[in-house]
Amino acid sequence: MTGRGTGPVVVLVEDEPQMRRFLRVALEAEGYRTVEAPTAAEGLQQVAGHNPELVLLDLGLPDGDGVDVTRQLRTWTTVPVIVLSARGQEGDKIAALDAGADDYLTKPFSTGELLARMRVALRRAERRDTPADAVFELDGLRVDRERRLVSVHGAEVRLTPTEYRLLALLVQHAGKVLTHRFLLAEVWGPGRTAQTHYLRVYMQQLREKLEADPARPRWLRTEPGVGYRLHVAS
Repeated sequence: MTGRGTGPVVVLVEDEPQMRRFLRVALEAEGYRTVEAPTAAEGLQQVAGHNPELVLLDLGLPDGDGVDVTRQLRTWTTVPVIVLSARGQEGDKIAALDAGADDYLTKPFSTGELLARMRVALRRAERRDTPADAVFELDGLRVDRERRLVSVHGAEVRLTPTEYRLLALLVQHAGKVLTHRFLLAEVWGPGRTAQTHYLRVYMQQLREKLEADPARPRWLRTEPGVGYRLHVAS
């Protein structure tokens, strides 16, 4: 049964009653409709039964691991999944993101940050579910994927083929953290997934060409030890 609200349906897969209560109150105050599940099995059932717009998922569940839940969800749905976990190790984040999670927040987190991440995930899902737009625009950054043209505030930026492939992949998944392994496999091939220095070099080149201050990038953000994200303002 969904909670109060008329907005998007969110399934909360969390075994701690206090955390579920906190999330329910915070989300319903923003108009979201919530469905609660204290176990992995029930979480999968609730997602299947309610077809939600978003899933908030804990990793440490009494009957399974959230990473496994994410993998199972990805076999039949593209619903955005944001992991909420007390596990803050890079390995846990990478495992969840590689399994198909869209984002990862470490407990404790602020309500404002959670809501902002949710808005980004929902906007990204909306873009994915509508006919593809050949032109991506974000605060002065413009990527014409049909003509393979990139500009910043109207000035054309010339990119190498590899730089463009990397940028186009970040644009395709705007707002989502992409792991080193995923980016390397997609841009350089599955045999290069350990060559993280490639990414560092090309991301720095992209920042120097696109960012007003490469040392403090506005768009091309680093997720330390995990990967990169094309930042979409909330």
